[in-house]
Amino acid sequence: MSQDPETAVRYQVVDEVAVLTIDFPPVNALGAPMREGMVRRLEQAGEDASVKAIVVIGANDRFVAGADIREFGKPRVGPTLQRIQGLMETSVKPVVCALDGHALGGGLELALAAPFRIAAVRAKVGLPEVTLGLLPGGGGTQRMTRMVGPDVALDLILSGRHISATQALDLGIVDAVTQGDLRMDAIAFAKAKAAEGGPFPKAIEREDKVAGTDRALFEQTRAANARKWAGTVAPFKIVDCVEAASTMAPRAGLEFEREAFELCLNAPSRAAQVHLFFAEREAAKVIGLDPAVRPRDIRKVGVIGAGTMGGGIAMSVINSGLNCVLLDATQEGLDAGLDKVRGNYATSVKRGSRTQAQIDAALALLSTSLDYAAFSDCDIVIEAVFENMAIKQEIFGKLDAVCKPGAVLATNTSALDIDEIAAATKRPQDVIGTHFFSPANVMRLCENVRGAKSSDETIATVMAFAKRIGKVPVLAGNCEGFIGNRILKIYGQEADLILEEGATPWQVDKALKGFGFPMGLYLMRDMSGLDVGWRMRQGRIEAGALDTSSAEYPPLADQLCEAGRFGQKTGAGYYRYEGRDATPDPEVEQILATIAQKKGTPRRSFTDEEIVEQILSAMVNEGAKILEEGIAQRSSDIDVTYIYGYGFPKHRGGPMFWASQLGLGRILEVVRANHARFGDRWKPARLLEARVTAGQDWDGKPVASAR
Repeated sequence: MSQDPETAVRYQVVDEVAVLTIDFPPVNALGAPMREGMVRRLEQAGEDASVKAIVVIGANDRFVAGADIREFGKPRVGPTLQRIQGLMETSVKPVVCALDGHALGGGLELALAAPFRIAAVRAKVGLPEVTLGLLPGGGGTQRMTRMVGPDVALDLILSGRHISATQALDLGIVDAVTQGDLRMDAIAFAKAKAAEGGPFPKAIEREDKVAGTDRALFEQTRAANARKWAGTVAPFKIVDCVEAASTMAPRAGLEFEREAFELCLNAPSRAAQVHLFFAEREAAKVIGLDPAVRPRDIRKVGVIGAGTMGGGIAMSVINSGLNCVLLDATQEGLDAGLDKVRGNYATSVKRGSRTQAQIDAALALLSTSLDYAAFSDCDIVIEAVFENMAIKQEIFGKLDAVCKPGAVLATNTSALDIDEIAAATKRPQDVIGTHFFSPANVMRLCENVRGAKSSDETIATVMAFAKRIGKVPVLAGNCEGFIGNRILKIYGQEADLILEEGATPWQVDKALKGFGFPMGLYLMRDMSGLDVGWRMRQGRIEAGALDTSSAEYPPLADQLCEAGRFGQKTGAGYYRYEGRDATPDPEVEQILATIAQKKGTPRRSFTDEEIVEQILSAMVNEGAKILEEGIAQRSSDIDVTYIYGYGFPKHRGGPMFWASQLGLGRILEVVRANHARFGDRWKPARLLEARVTAGQDWDGKPVASAR
C-alpha cells in the first residue's frame, strides 16, 4: 500500500523552526510519497510566516538511506529529487539536514543540496553507487567535488566507502557533529544560522576547492586504474564527472552528470554488478537454518600452521579486533611466519593503507605457541597445514582432546573430505571446513564447507565469523573440490585439452584476459610454479587415484616438469622467461603437436570467442551439476565464489550469471555438441536440460524467451 505524502513527511514548528520529519518505512528511502511529502512541506515552511528556519530529519534515528528499490524498473512518478534540492538551495530560510544512521547515495545527495548539515556522531555517510555500476546521479559528483576538492571526491566516490561523521566534519561535508540530542541540536543550529542571516551557501556554486585544478589528476587516475576497471563504465564516468565539476559551470556540470548517469544505467556491466551486489548478501544466508539458531560467540581464535596461509588467516583475525593464538610445529616455523606477517604489515604502512598505530594494536592481539594446550580457551580453531589427510586427522585428534566443549574445529582444506577429518574427533557436529584463499589477509572469499554432521549452530557460527573478519562467506556441501576447486578442475582440464586440439597457451591466455580475467591460466600457473601440482599428481598416480592412460588426461604439464620447466622461477614453463617477461615458446607447440599425434587428436584453429565459450560452458555445466546435487545453495553462490576467489571478472557477474545473459539454451547447445564429440566429460547436467526445456532461469523463474 502506498503511503500518504502527508504522513511520509511530518510537519511541526518548534521555537520558530519548521521540523520536517521523514517517516517513510522501512528506511526513509527516496520513494514517490516521500518526495511528494518533501515538496509539500518545504513549500509549507517557506510560506509559514512563523517559521525562521527549517530542519530536515529522519524518524527512527535514520536520515535517508538512498533510492527506493521498490521503484527500480518502474516508471518514475511524482516530483524528482532535483525539485526538492532546488527548493532547499533557493530557500530564503536556512535549511539544515540532520543526519543520523546511514545517509547514503541519494540520501547524502539530498543533504548536500541544503545550505547546512549537522550529524549525530554515530552517523555514516557515503556515495556507494559505484558498487551497483552507477554514479551519483542526483548532483553527488558535482556538489561533493565542489565541497571537498577533486582528489578527495575521486577517492570517496570511486571507492563507494562509508565514512564516519567525524571524518565528514574534517572534510567539510558536514558543518557540525553532536553527541547529544540531534533534533534539539539541529533546531538550535538552524536558529543560529537564521539569526546570522543570508545569503546561505550553495555547494553547487562553490569555486574555492576546484579553482586551479590540474587536469593531469584525471588522466593519471584513468591510467592508473585502466586495467582494474576494464569492462566497466561507471568508474570512468565518475572521473569524467568529477573533472566536469572542476572545469564546467555548475548547471552544465549537473547536465553532464545526468547524461553520464544514463550511460551507466544502460551499460551491460551494470546488470552484472547489481546481480553481484545482491548475490553477496544472499550468500551469507543459510537456506533451511532454524531461525532460532544463534551463532556462538567468538572471542579468541586459534590458527594451526604459521605458513603463508595460516599467517594470512591470523592477520585477518587480529585485523578485526579478535585475539588469536598461532601455533606451529617448530619455533623456526613460528619465527618465519611472524616475520612474514610483520613484512606484510610494513608494506601496508608504506602504501598508506594502515597506520603504525593500527598495526601495533593488531599485533598486540597475536600470541604464539608450540603447545596445543594453548587452544584450551579458544572459541574456534582453524587448521591450515599441508593438504594431507593423515596429518589433518592427527591434528583434529589432538584438538578434540584439548579444546573446550562447543569450540568450532575448522579445517582450511581446499578439497579433502570434511567427514573423514571429522571422524578423527568425538564431536563431528563441531567440525566444518573454512576454505580461505591465498593471500588470506587480502582475498575476501571464505568457502565454508558443511560436513554430514556439522550442526546448524556450527554452520551459523562460521558464516557469522567470516563476516566478522571481513570475508564474503559462501556455504558449500562436502565433495571433492567443493564449489570453487571442483569447477576449477574442469576449467583447467578443458583449457588443457583445447591446447591438444590446436590452440596455444598464449592464445588461451589472450582469450581469457580479453574476456576479463586478470591473468591467463598458463601465466598464472607459471607464476605459481608447476612443481607443486606435479608432486601432488605423482602422489595421486602412485595411489591409483589418477589414470594417466585416459584420453582425457592432459600430459603437457607433467612433460614440462620432467624437462625441468617449473615456470617463471626456472626461466621456462608454458612460456619462456627473461626475468619476469614471458614470451611464447615454439618448443611447447612442438610438445603439444607430439601429444596430439600420439593420442590421434585432430588439430584445428580456434577463435578467441570459441575458446572462451568452450571453457566457460564446461564450467557452467559443472556448476549446474553442483546445484542439482545441493553442493551450492543457489546459482548466485557459485558466482560469488568465482568473483571473490578465482578472479572471474566482476563486470561479467560470475559464470552462472554470464550463462544466463548469453542464454542457457546456447550453453546447452555447446554442451550437447561437445558431448557428442567427447563423451561423458561433457554429459549435460540434468538441471541445465530441465531449465532450458521449461524456459526457466537457474532459480526456476520464467525467462522472456528460451533458446
